[in-house]
Amino acid sequence: MFNSKRSILVSDDGLRRVAHSIVAMAGSEVAEAKIVGDHLVDANLSGHDSHGVGMLPTYIDHVRAGLLKPNTAVKFISDQAAIMVFDGGRGYGQRVASEAMAAAIRRCRDTGLTLLTLRHAHHIGRVASYAEQAVAAGMLSILFVNVTDHPPWVAPFGAKQPRFNTNPLCIAMPGTDTTPPLLLDMATSQVAWGKARVAFNEKKKLPQGSLIDANGRASTDPRILFEEPLGALCPSGGYKGSGLALMIELMAGVLTGGGTIQPGNPRMNGIINNVFGFVIDPQRLVDERWLGREIDALVSYVKNATPADRHGLVLLAGEPERVCRAQRLEQGIPIDAASWREIVSAAERVGLRRGDLKRMMETESVP
Repeated sequence: MFNSKRSILVSDDGLRRVAHSIVAMAGSEVAEAKIVGDHLVDANLSGHDSHGVGMLPTYIDHVRAGLLKPNTAVKFISDQAAIMVFDGGRGYGQRVASEAMAAAIRRCRDTGLTLLTLRHAHHIGRVASYAEQAVAAGMLSILFVNVTDHPPWVAPFGAKQPRFNTNPLCIAMPGTDTTPPLLLDMATSQVAWGKARVAFNEKKKLPQGSLIDANGRASTDPRILFEEPLGALCPSGGYKGSGLALMIELMAGVLTGGGTIQPGNPRMNGIINNVFGFVIDPQRLVDERWLGREIDALVSYVKNATPADRHGLVLLAGEPERVCRAQRLEQGIPIDAASWREIVSAAERVGLRRGDLKRMMETESVP
């Protein structure tokens, strides 16, 4: 089964056991391994396989190279009431970012507004996870993230060479009794690099407008990101996404103290995320009952628009993830064959055997 060239379906419980075990065997304490493993599997459940368990081989490589430091807690650098500055110390981003967000939420209960910065975190994964922390506490959040420590992948609008990474933006608004939370989590590239990795592994094309080759010509073949001569990802929305990527690079890279993608800063072929964000208590701004009514009315107004495709739906930010999560909880999480082979190899590098993985999982071939 584990040498199969076909994709497999994995239960979320089985995949959690695998992810927990690999992270723990790489040196993390049990609690940290659970934080990281759960985050990765939740990304898969949400349909964001680019930020799911397929990242485990990279994490193991980075631990072994000293670019990712297990059992590192977030460090509080500066406390200025509503301004909180943190350093991740190259610890697992899933841990240090959730710790920083939890502290910012606690502070926001007192101040009504918290500006948080986090520098030097290893890959924080699916940014929406931290927005969901805020939403669960009834808070609004706005998060800007840059990506450093490796060469850029995204070309500015009008350029041939890459100068940015995927620099995500995440905004989340709490829901009401009848409206689920609204959660926008987007890369400022047309597609996330991890989605290109998944497409490469599955030998699939990417949508038109996603890539340019080394000569600046439009392409849909993800191989140009992994085979010389290298191409680049395109910015989302042309010049608008390119401008947004630049401003996020400045906010998350400069104002956190973590540094930007400019080549004078070290690139050790790891992944470093810096985060600049806000946590806001909306009840400090407007009446809670009016807020709920206005959210419900606006969402209803938008959702009742006639779909352009008679078989389609008008979906709001956060809805595709909820639909995917329900489907995958019922049917299982698909893992492409190439990604699974990489995960098995990573498990073996930390001392697990294929038989160990088999006992942890319940799998079946995708029809």
